[in-house]
Amino acid sequence: MEIAQKHRPFIVAIDGPAGSGKTTTAKALARDLGFIYVDTGAMYRAVALFAMRRGVPITEQEAICALLPDVDIRLERIDGEQHTLLNGDNVEAHIRTQEMSKAASDISAIPCVREAMVDLQRKAARGAQGAVLEGRDIGTVVFPDSRCKVFLVADADTRALRRKLQLEENGIPSDLATIRREIEERDRNDAEREHSPLRKAKDAIEVETTNTTIDEQVSMILSLVKRRIDQFQKGIIE
Repeated sequence: MEIAQKHRPFIVAIDGPAGSGKTTTAKALARDLGFIYVDTGAMYRAVALFAMRRGVPITEQEAICALLPDVDIRLERIDGEQHTLLNGDNVEAHIRTQEMSKAASDISAIPCVREAMVDLQRKAARGAQGAVLEGRDIGTVVFPDSRCKVFLVADADTRALRRKLQLEENGIPSDLATIRREIEERDRNDAEREHSPLRKAKDAIEVETTNTTIDEQVSMILSLVKRRIDQFQKGIIE
């Protein structure tokens, strides 16, 4: 979709808790719109993986901050799929486990990590005519001036089942009760952390996804985004 540039890219900000369908939806939107996709969660997972490989506990914040200058994260398309490169190493398969999901939640609460990742996320989106970013603070912190903010919600049981199916598709054994417990713990961590907590932006559109399929979810949000783009092109929104 061609969009007339007005000094900055058209940003689609998708926020929501774990398992709400953010990643799948964001990828589909970026593909259908011809926008770039910035997987912010992968960035935090990559930092957590780097810390683990260096043997630095996530609880040691000063040591984690000291590691950041040595971390190089890039998001690249390989054979038609987006992958996460950590210092040149494709770590996509390593960062998608439930263990790394928990580690990403913990490390994302560290202020220096959030500052570094927010800067990286903004740089990744600049220069494009449009970008889709998903996470927990895209509409509130990373791009508070986004012209299109969506906040996805779904009940914990639905989100746990989605995550279980996702893990099993990648050949990772999982237990539904354990996943649900970890999702609820991450919800608390994300909502209660001091810096950039998970919350709905005042101007975000809330989309309930508990009883929708992924295809229905994508179709609904794509229509919403296209409407906002049309309003932008007509000068209805700036």
